[in-house]
Amino acid sequence: MHQYLQIELVILIASALLLLSILASKISDRFGIPSLLLFLLLGMLAGSEGPGGISFDDAWLAKLIGIVALNFILFSGGLETKLSDIRPIWAEGVSLATIGVLLTAFFVASFATYVLKFTFLEGMLLGAIVSSSDAAAVLNILRSNEIHLKNRLRSLLELESGSNDPMAVFLTLGTIRLMTDPHFTLQQLIPQCILEILVGVIMAVLLSRLFLFIINHLKFAYEGLYPVFTLAFVLLIYAITTMAKGNGFLSVYLTALIVGNKEFLYKKTLIRFHEGIAWLMQITMFLILGLLVFPSHMVPIIGAGFFVSVFLIVIARPCSVFIALVFSRIKINDKFMLSWVGLRGAVPIILATFPLLAHIPKSEIIFNIVFFIVLTSMFIQGTSIADVSRLLRVDIPMKRKHAFPIEFDRKEGMDADLEELIVPYHSLVVGKKIFELGAQEDCLIVLLCRDGKFFIPKGTTILEGGDVLQVLGKTSAMKALEQQLKGSA
Repeated sequence: MHQYLQIELVILIASALLLLSILASKISDRFGIPSLLLFLLLGMLAGSEGPGGISFDDAWLAKLIGIVALNFILFSGGLETKLSDIRPIWAEGVSLATIGVLLTAFFVASFATYVLKFTFLEGMLLGAIVSSSDAAAVLNILRSNEIHLKNRLRSLLELESGSNDPMAVFLTLGTIRLMTDPHFTLQQLIPQCILEILVGVIMAVLLSRLFLFIINHLKFAYEGLYPVFTLAFVLLIYAITTMAKGNGFLSVYLTALIVGNKEFLYKKTLIRFHEGIAWLMQITMFLILGLLVFPSHMVPIIGAGFFVSVFLIVIARPCSVFIALVFSRIKINDKFMLSWVGLRGAVPIILATFPLLAHIPKSEIIFNIVFFIVLTSMFIQGTSIADVSRLLRVDIPMKRKHAFPIEFDRKEGMDADLEELIVPYHSLVVGKKIFELGAQEDCLIVLLCRDGKFFIPKGTTILEGGDVLQVLGKTSAMKALEQQLKGSA
C-alpha cells in the first residue's frame, strides 16, 4: 500500500508542477518575463533547498530527459519553419550557427582562462556549453508583447536557434574527449566534425523521404496512430544518426525542415500536436533542471558567474555576430538586435550535465556558473528585448491570427486547402455583394470574420474593409480570388 501511495504522490507532484508552470506562463504574457525563467525558478522552489523539498541529483536522468526533450523541440521548430522565409538568409543563419558559435566559445574560453584562472580546455568547455542561443524564449516574449521583427530578423533567429545547438553539442563533447583521452588530438577533432555534419545531412535527406512515404502510403487503422508514429520517428532519427556517427540533433531539425515544407496526411493536426509536445518538453526540462541545481552551491560562484555573463552579453556575443556576418548586407541595427537576443536557455544547462557525468575537474563549478549565466541572461536580456527592438527601430506590429472554428487537414488525393484572405479597406470589392465577385471555380467562402464575430456568409452578404474570409478551394482558385480582393479603388 505504501508503494502505491508513493506512486500517487509522484503523479500528484508532477501534475501540480505542470499545472503551475502553465499558469505561470500567464505571468510571462502579462509582464514580459521569459516563461522558461519562471519554469526554472519553479523547479528550484520545488527542489531540496526550496519549500518543495524534493531531492533530485541524478545528472544522468537529467541528461536523458534533456536529450529527448531537445529532439522534440527541434523537430517542432523545423516543422513550422518555411523554406521560403529562410532561403534569402540561409547563408547568414549557417554562419551564425557555426562560426558564431565557435567564436563565442573561444571568446568565453579566453576570458575564463585569464580572469577565472581556468586552464584553456576548462575555459573552452565552459565556452562551448554556453555558446548556443535559445531564440524560442525570445520569440515567446515578442509574441506576448505583440512585437514582430522586420527585415527577416525573425526568420534568421529561427534558423540560427534551430541549427546552432548541434555545433555547441559537438564542441562540448569534443572538448570533453580532449580532456579525458590523452591519445585524442585537435587534428582528429576537425575531420570528425565534418563527418558528423555530412552524416547528419545525408541521414536527414534519407529519413525525411522514409517519413513521407510511410505517412502518405501506409494506411493506419486509427487516426490516433499518426501522432504516435511521429513521436517514435523523431527518436528513431536521433538514435540511428548518432549510431551512424552523425549529428543526431542536426538530422532531427533538418528532417523536420524538409517534411514540414512538403504535403503529408494530417499535417496541420500533427504540427499542432508537436507544438504542444514541444511546450511539454520545455516545461519538463526546465523543471527537472531547476530541481537539479542547489542554490547554496551557487553562492560562491556569483561573482565569477556575473562577470562571465556580462562578458558574454556585452562582448562575446556581439563580436561573434559581427564577425560571422562581416560579409553580409544585414543592417547594423539588425546586427545589434541579433547580438542582444543571444538568449541562453535549456541547452547550456543540459550540456553542463555532460562534464558532471564524465567526472571532469571543476565540472560542478562549471555547472553552477552555467546555471547562473542562464538565469542572468534570461533576466537581463529576456525582459528588455521588446524595449531594445523599439530602441533600434527593428520592430513592426505583429499581425494577429484569427482563431477560426473550422480547421482542415488535407487527405490523400485532395487538391484543396483552407486559407484566410483579408479584404483590404481600399479594395474595389468593398460594398459589393459576394455573388458580384463573379463565379470562382473550385473556391468557396465558408466563414466570414467581422469585428471579432464569425458567421456563414450568403451570396447577398455585403463585403466590408477588414473582413477576414475563410476560403476552401484549390490553390490556383484562391490566388485568383486574393488578387481580386487586393484590387484597389
